[in-house]
Amino acid sequence: MHAHRNLTILEKGTVSADPVTTKGKRLPGLLIANRGEVALRIIRTARRYGLRTVAVHSVDESEATHVRAADEVRPLASCGAAAYLDIDQMVNAAITSGCTMLHPGYGFASENPELADACARAGITFVGPDSETLRLFGDKSATRALAEEIGVPVLPATNGATGLPEALAFMEAHSGGPVMVKALAGGGGRGMRVVTNSADIGQALIRCGSEALRGFGQSQVYVERYLPRAWHIEVQVLGDGAGDPIHLWDRDCTIQRRHQKLIEIAPASHLPDPTRSALLRSALDLARATHFRGVCTFEFLVDADSPDLYYFIEGNPRLQVEHGVTEEITGVDLVAAQIAIAEGVSLTDQGLSQEAIGNPRGIAVEARVTLEPAVSPTQKITRFDLPAGSGIRVESHGYAGMQATNAYDPLLAKIIVHRLGATLAQVLVHLEAQLRRSVIEGVPTNLALLRSVLADPAIPRGAMTTSFVDDYLLGSSRVPVSAEDTQATDLFAPSAGTVVSIAGETGQWVEQGEPVAILEAMKMEHEIIAPAAGRLEKVTVQVGDFVAEGAQVATLAAVAIDGQPAPATTATCGLPDLDDIRSDIAEIRDRHEAGLDAARPEASARRHLAGKRTARENLADLFDPHSFREYGPLVIAAQRRRRTLDDLEANTPADGLVAGFGRVSAAESDAQNTQVAALAYDYTVLAGTQGLQNHKKAERMFELARRRGTPVIIFAEGGGGRPGDTDNQAKATGMDLGTFVALGRLNGHVPTVGIAAGRCFAGNAALLGACDVVIATGDANIGMGGPAMIEGGGLGTFAPEAIGPAPVQAANGVVDILVDDEAAAVAATKKYLGYFQGSARQWSCADQRRLRNAVPERRSRVFDIRALIHTLTDEESVLELREQFGRGIVTCLARVEGRPMGIVANDGRHRGGAIDSDGADKMARFLRLCDTYELPIVSLCDTPGFMVGPEAEETAMVRHVSRLLVTGPNLAVPLCAIVIRKSYGLGGQAMAGGSFRVPDAMLAWPTGDLGAMGPEGAVRLGFRRELDAIDDPNEREQTFQSLLADYEAQGRATNAASVFEIDDVIDPADTRAWIVQTFDRANSKPVERVRWHLDTW
Repeated sequence: MHAHRNLTILEKGTVSADPVTTKGKRLPGLLIANRGEVALRIIRTARRYGLRTVAVHSVDESEATHVRAADEVRPLASCGAAAYLDIDQMVNAAITSGCTMLHPGYGFASENPELADACARAGITFVGPDSETLRLFGDKSATRALAEEIGVPVLPATNGATGLPEALAFMEAHSGGPVMVKALAGGGGRGMRVVTNSADIGQALIRCGSEALRGFGQSQVYVERYLPRAWHIEVQVLGDGAGDPIHLWDRDCTIQRRHQKLIEIAPASHLPDPTRSALLRSALDLARATHFRGVCTFEFLVDADSPDLYYFIEGNPRLQVEHGVTEEITGVDLVAAQIAIAEGVSLTDQGLSQEAIGNPRGIAVEARVTLEPAVSPTQKITRFDLPAGSGIRVESHGYAGMQATNAYDPLLAKIIVHRLGATLAQVLVHLEAQLRRSVIEGVPTNLALLRSVLADPAIPRGAMTTSFVDDYLLGSSRVPVSAEDTQATDLFAPSAGTVVSIAGETGQWVEQGEPVAILEAMKMEHEIIAPAAGRLEKVTVQVGDFVAEGAQVATLAAVAIDGQPAPATTATCGLPDLDDIRSDIAEIRDRHEAGLDAARPEASARRHLAGKRTARENLADLFDPHSFREYGPLVIAAQRRRRTLDDLEANTPADGLVAGFGRVSAAESDAQNTQVAALAYDYTVLAGTQGLQNHKKAERMFELARRRGTPVIIFAEGGGGRPGDTDNQAKATGMDLGTFVALGRLNGHVPTVGIAAGRCFAGNAALLGACDVVIATGDANIGMGGPAMIEGGGLGTFAPEAIGPAPVQAANGVVDILVDDEAAAVAATKKYLGYFQGSARQWSCADQRRLRNAVPERRSRVFDIRALIHTLTDEESVLELREQFGRGIVTCLARVEGRPMGIVANDGRHRGGAIDSDGADKMARFLRLCDTYELPIVSLCDTPGFMVGPEAEETAMVRHVSRLLVTGPNLAVPLCAIVIRKSYGLGGQAMAGGSFRVPDAMLAWPTGDLGAMGPEGAVRLGFRRELDAIDDPNEREQTFQSLLADYEAQGRATNAASVFEIDDVIDPADTRAWIVQTFDRANSKPVERVRWHLDTW
């Protein structure tokens, strides 16, 4: 099952590609030229689409949620909305990150044709219409002219960019009636004012132009006749620029506060069918006339008093904030459709047609949760709890701890409720209940307003209009139009104190975040920060004044005074110079950098000359980029009594143990926690020996890993204990240290992996051997004592290379995985950890029909069991453990349909598949490993039984093989046993957990043979007297063959199935399906778990 790129229909099953690389190749990149919840929304689909995602952020949003969610990040050089309007920065970010596509989201530059042109010049695919279409829709006057030309009704309006004379003339021509001042470009309710008096038109033009300039980078406005009682209805359209466009029904966006949408309903439930049909037809006519390519929303006003009258007002050639309600009622992923169309995929090839869309499925209602204008930039969200559950969809970038700001759109979250077979009233009640479950503390929000609106009976009756909220629920005079309409903000003293500084006198301009005044109290300074950029309208204190807590200090006008716009500024968000590093911070940065490889080039060069990597290079390879957080990097060796501090800092960084936590393969995993603890002994520092301080560090890491439940990786290269540490005189022998105890207590709680490269002796080898899995490079030497200890014990003189070479340790079972070098060791480690991080997102497998010929029909012919396992499991998913030890048993981790599991199998090429002492030990420990970490087990049985004979008994067979008969019956994880050829005697039972009734599924292939012992032995032993009584050798042989045939027939798998000794005999091609079904069913009923301590052998 391969990942595919058709994600347009939400309900279609998809298998996502790795969002960063696939088999070492960097995936195509998508730059998201936006922020907040829409950036997160695009990232979500892009990942499912198999794209690498690149986020951008302004200077003041480096910790934003969308930054953390993307695969890669590119910072922008300015603050606030200006950063996201900077086309040159956006395109440069796409180029430098290797992106082939750019998605503009909505707002900012999403409708700016210059961005589309810049992308085209750079060879980057713009996910949206071409620049000419954007120019048309960006000029609302031109769009209105097109509508008139094709017969779509519009309201009377001025033509093009409108100044004061034209606006006054238009009002006069319409008897001084109310008009709407609107931005020519952009949308989202910005740059809009209702004017009822001609005396106010000049100020409205200035305000709307200023607001549009900040929001969209264009300040032109026009004037349109105002329809006081209207429904705001919009139609969602998709087009590929070639074939016929299609509609995805309509949305009711009537419920607004000061032209900002609050509630959106899909479909528009109270719209008369004839009007709905006319709106859909008009929208499609507009899309056809422009050969529209992408997603577009065509917006209309419907006369609430005469619903057969409607007027086109604008087209938005981009994603809309409220697109989610349309996705819910149609099942279409609009972001995926955008991307596919941008790649040249037609609607037909996406499986999209008007017929496929069908009728709306249920009703979806969205509530926009926003910050209120009174929010201060000093405020933080202290609690952020949003609902979840069936039929609930939440889109949000908020989180507890997020800094409030009025530099951007105030949207915090969109909460959508979708119900099938429900009335609008029922859906509204459900949504209001979800809003009551929502808790946002620390900042003012509109949650209470939303609940009040939803509770009003006018909505389900369809009695609301666009002015409903302002006129009837709030009253216009009590609702600020936007943050910039607040004329003045009083600033108060946060505590009693003496004024020591004031930003300036009345009329002084201050930036958002800049101190207006500083008070001193109890020798501490308290800043009074400007909540927004503006001018000091009044200063009520002087330097030296003592003020009481809560006393007014100044009044700040947060918008233009006397109609003059705020002056341009180059200040960076009122923050200090972010490139300026204080001396105390510079000192600690220098101290940290002194321990890095770059500061120790000679040590790094020696490692590279020896064909090895440094400890930090290994950790960098293990962890995801920028995720490693080191513990104890400033630690030095405990040798201050015999060496200078400068010497120790330069030559014993981290005391020879680099340790910390980081994420491993987070992008590839659905697991909640991909954090891993890692400890890397640094051979360039005192030969990687274990000193006083690094023992303390190791013990701390092991204790933290136990608390956090994180796997532990140990790069164990080193020479063991270090006798040269002299600083701790309170210790005599150091044998009360807790390092080995702390690691031992992790046994059975978290996966542990030890890696040996080079020399690993004594205490380092003890840590290695205490791990669940040991990985070693081919040139490793592993021993409980190094050359010095051996010689000191009078046991002779040996070179390090003679002690415990890796090939020997692999053959004797110490090493689980033998690899070529450290890079391969890290790769194997990451693969091993992956089995404990959940199911793989993408998988593929071989043609399962090959299994029908995997086992030869002739019983005496051997076959390759590993090839069979690779065919059965997902491609490239097998990791074998202890391959060179206990060779009659194969133990490996693998995946089936992405799900991790353990596999045990007999290898008939070694002693016919008989289970010997080593094989029994190997299998028993592997079963415990899987059971400990909750991996289900597949057993592929092909064994004549346990190994017998005098030589076998000299290996303590009785004790060793009986481990299987103790371990199997106590497994808590599901077991699926499959007899692929032979299953004889106690060995066959052991492969099934001790009995054919232990597995959750006991199956056989048609090649299966079962019996209490091997057929030949059973006949000769059971019929010895009868055979011995026959003198004629030919007759004796004929009798033997006849008895043998009868015994074999009785042991055929089909005969065993007929008396229900096994569950079924299956087509080998169906094996994967049986495994998946067995493990799914078994997991529905948890079994009481035996607490294992995972034996190191």
